[in-house]
Amino acid sequence: MQRWLEARLRRAQAWMRANQNHLLARMKVWGGRLVFWGCAIVVGLAAVAFALLSDKAGETFVHFAERFPWLPFVLTPAAGAALLWLTREYFPGVQGSGIPQVVAEIRRPAQGPWRPLVSLRIAQGKIVLGVAAVGAGFSFGREGPTVQVGASLMAAAGRFMPTTLRIHRQHLLVAGGAAGIAAAFNAPLAGIVFAIEELSRSVESRLSGVVIAAIVLAGVVAQHFLGSENYFGRVVFFGESNELFYTVLVCAVVTGVAGGVFARMLLIPVTGWKGRLADFRAAHPYAFVVFCGLLLAALGTVSGGVTWGSGFTEAEALLSGREEVPWYFGPAKFVATVLSYLSGLPGGIFAPSLAIGAGIGQDLLPLLIDHAFPTSVLVLCMVGFLAATTQAPITAFIIVMEMVAGYSLVMSLMATALIASVVSRMISKPLYATLAEHMLRQQAPVEPK
Repeated sequence: MQRWLEARLRRAQAWMRANQNHLLARMKVWGGRLVFWGCAIVVGLAAVAFALLSDKAGETFVHFAERFPWLPFVLTPAAGAALLWLTREYFPGVQGSGIPQVVAEIRRPAQGPWRPLVSLRIAQGKIVLGVAAVGAGFSFGREGPTVQVGASLMAAAGRFMPTTLRIHRQHLLVAGGAAGIAAAFNAPLAGIVFAIEELSRSVESRLSGVVIAAIVLAGVVAQHFLGSENYFGRVVFFGESNELFYTVLVCAVVTGVAGGVFARMLLIPVTGWKGRLADFRAAHPYAFVVFCGLLLAALGTVSGGVTWGSGFTEAEALLSGREEVPWYFGPAKFVATVLSYLSGLPGGIFAPSLAIGAGIGQDLLPLLIDHAFPTSVLVLCMVGFLAATTQAPITAFIIVMEMVAGYSLVMSLMATALIASVVSRMISKPLYATLAEHMLRQQAPVEPK
């Protein structure tokens, strides 16, 4: 018996020695997968934290602005100047939405100097400064910035993944960005489509699995903390009808023109902005952001505070019909978001775009009330304005459909998004692609440390 056990032990030791390298390689692969899955969960947690902090910051600002009407005229311009200084001095690369930065990082040249646009420092700055900007009364969302946060976290995790996994850095950036948008909107299908349409124009089979895995894990975390309800809850529709074609056409053309103008205004700084105001912005950026802050404070005060924050509360109120929203909400939110974006602070435009679209739909209701249910008009205008702004109709259609469970309007949503995007292209260049190209051109040499 003893000899038999010794023989078995020797055989086991021999097998271990012969397969040691294979076992180590397998352990590295599984270790890398655990790192990737863990990072996807972290992206979901970051999206949840960003959402909760942003909502709380916006609610707190509105609460104190109602109690102290003078507060926005002091806090908004002062905080704007302070946040711009922090952005330029400590967190370069966090300005704006965050989606163009990820697109530029994916397309970065293999050789030459490069100032990183995704990093743990940038992720930290994006969340902290983004929350602070919303808490100071700027008209920003947190969905676009979550894309940059997710890409930054995933790129950092790439350092701990073995090369045997064969997951390239570009794959991690796409997966992190897609997971971020999926968790931010609680819309996993939107994350997949966003990865294909915006971040990566062609997705190979291996990348598809990486993206889906990240989206699933981040989405599970987001649903655990935020619930399984849609972004805007359940909205009641009458569904498709013959008369809805007229509504689709009107909503698509109006939001296509409005969204095209909106995107063109956001692109002004990178498409040859000239004049006294442009010179003033270039020469005195801090004075310019103070000027924008004062205008935002005045606009918010005059409009009863509907222009502050992301616009989620107002859009939800319009869709639910529980509260009255003034007719000027859409135009005022349009102006507030343009001012906020031109200030140079970090913040997204997804949520404000949806809110503007809802506001436009509210103003079109008297014209279309005999042809469609009111919430149908609102949702069609939301998808139309978002598609026109981003010129990513498939992403816009999927996001809105998942947010409001608008499966009964699927054909109308698709048609509105497509038409609005085509109309927008006649007015403006693609927003995120143009900003990304500008960032690629403006990359300055990295200074030696």
